[in-house]
Amino acid sequence: MAFFEEKTVIVTGGAGFLGSELVRQLHAKGCPRIIIPRSCEFDLTQEAQIRHLIETTTPDVIIHLAAVVGGIGANRHHPGEFFYKNLIMGTQLMEQARLHEVKKFVAIGTICAYPKFTPVPFQEKDLWLGYPEETNAPYGLAKKMMLVQSQAYRQEYQFNSIYLLPVNLYGPGDNFDLVSSHVIPALIRKCDQAVKEKKSEVEVWGTGEVSREFLYVSDAANGILLATEHYDKSEPVNLGSGEEIYIKDLAVLIAKMTGFKGQFCWNSEQPDGQPRRCLDASRANHEFGFKAAMSLEQGLRETIRWYRQSKVYD
Repeated sequence: MAFFEEKTVIVTGGAGFLGSELVRQLHAKGCPRIIIPRSCEFDLTQEAQIRHLIETTTPDVIIHLAAVVGGIGANRHHPGEFFYKNLIMGTQLMEQARLHEVKKFVAIGTICAYPKFTPVPFQEKDLWLGYPEETNAPYGLAKKMMLVQSQAYRQEYQFNSIYLLPVNLYGPGDNFDLVSSHVIPALIRKCDQAVKEKKSEVEVWGTGEVSREFLYVSDAANGILLATEHYDKSEPVNLGSGEEIYIKDLAVLIAKMTGFKGQFCWNSEQPDGQPRRCLDASRANHEFGFKAAMSLEQGLRETIRWYRQSKVYD
């Protein structure tokens, strides 16, 4: 029998960008009962509400995707909120899962947990080499505490929890709000608007001289479910595509795909964030057979197509 066919699975954040895709894949795998706690029903910062959620649904697995998250601007404006809410959600969810003997807890961390100057490609053993990049350190450290908790609980209580580190995600269904979005949806929306409005210039934060790696949302969901099914160890695991690209080159690529023929105005007064990001994802491949299927170029085409068809931001 397939792993998920008799499981009850809670997916926190299951209505969000990554969560929606993960839930779709869970359905495709025959999972009969998927619980998606909505924020209007369950406040995951409140212990009593977490306890009520677990007691009334009796899950076999909890996949914790829920997070208070945003781009550099949002992180700079809400460091306290991002730290507290992410820390308290993860800590209390894992503790209540342990107390209620949930069979497996899947904690989703963040690339922001890595030190600012991590050697490239990032290896899991380097997570503790230094302090994260300052603009998103409160968020990154809050999520990183789930790794500490996971390893401590496995050591003392033999609690089966795992910790995954996906790189920056993108794809259909992403957040294209310019106040809170990440770089790919922001660039797509700005370039698309510039084409429609016949603008000759688009402003982009930073210098463009930093690099990033991006993982298509369906690949990320697949990696998480492979780990849920096959991985039962305390060591953290990177989930990435292996494609590193500089932001200036990314902007040129998105401009070409959207038909924007103008110039980019790089606002160097705004922060770049971490200098480079590229993961070594060999552990994921070795431990549970994960390898990203979508190339960046094809993934961008699919994302742009979805954005233009969705009409959400017209």
